[in-house]
Amino acid sequence: MVVQVDSVHSALSAMGFKDVEIMVAETGWPYSGDSNEVGPSIENAKAYNGNLIAHLKSMVGTPLMPGKSVDTYLFALYDEDLKPGPGSERAFGLYKSDLSMTYDVGISKSSQTPPTPKTPVTPQPKPTATGWCVPKAGISDAQLQSSLDYACGQGIDCSPIQPGGACFEPNTIASHAAYAMNLYYQNSAKNPWNCDFSQTATLTSQNPSKYTSLKLYL
Repeated sequence: MVVQVDSVHSALSAMGFKDVEIMVAETGWPYSGDSNEVGPSIENAKAYNGNLIAHLKSMVGTPLMPGKSVDTYLFALYDEDLKPGPGSERAFGLYKSDLSMTYDVGISKSSQTPPTPKTPVTPQPKPTATGWCVPKAGISDAQLQSSLDYACGQGIDCSPIQPGGACFEPNTIASHAAYAMNLYYQNSAKNPWNCDFSQTATLTSQNPSKYTSLKLYL
């Protein structure tokens, strides 16, 4: 979607309409479909819509419009159970026609309240103030991008890793994710679960900023 939005922005700018606001009127992914349809599944729908919401909340924007969240309408809130056509046409809703939730992408009131972490059987010591949160080794760019979008969507200042920012270089997802993960951790209660990011990050006692290139820790 980012590429499509920038393509429209580029075309409008070439015609002299660079200040025209762009809105995504409809985007989504079906969670089910007919046996001959490739792609519809709850996992794919949750990944697409969940990452879309996280990206929009992060205010990262697009390469041509950094720091700007484009107004986007998600298709759809409810299933259209009487709609004709392939099975996927009736399976875009976050909620089914009986009002039950199909899958959670983090926009419901209950899902926005973080669960209280369970007390571990063996008490874990809190990391010291000199700890840093960094990406684990072997994590894919797609997973790191999701963690990056999440961290930036939690109110931290990610402007330094935007184009022209003081920490934009090196311009890699791993480097930007390391910045966002650590900033989120340093602004949190610094509990171990504040540096988890769906098991894509870990704590280290070595300051990654001391190295000329980003080092990923196991």
